[in-house]
Amino acid sequence: QVQLVESGGGLVQAGGSTRLSCAASGRTFSVNAMGWFRQAPGKEREFVAAIKWNDISTTAYTDSLKGRFTISRDNAKNTVYLQMNTLKPEDTAVYYCAARIPAGWGPSIRQHSQYDYWGQGTQVAVSS
Repeated sequence: QVQLVESGGGLVQAGGSTRLSCAASGRTFSVNAMGWFRQAPGKEREFVAAIKWNDISTTAYTDSLKGRFTISRDNAKNTVYLQMNTLKPEDTAVYYCAARIPAGWGPSIRQHSQYDYWGQGTQVAVSS
């Protein structure tokens, strides 16, 4: 089992920044990738970013967010971060972190069904 606890988020003004954290515990040695997803009201959960657990130089982003959002990992703390800059009202959503056990780095890392463990989610609300 892998446990994930998110923190951060809250209410942010448009144009501002915030950082989300996801602390992983348990059988983290089995994790191959970590991802961030988000879900806005009435919309499907969508991929935001992912990072290889043992190769933090390997990352992926949804194209529309590249350049504004940055995923990173603190190895010592087993924590993954999502730095979000120049926030827009359309970034308002519940943000989830997720852990993927199977190896491989392909299109599947962008699919929420391919992740095995999920955090509880943290709300980010961007005011205009």
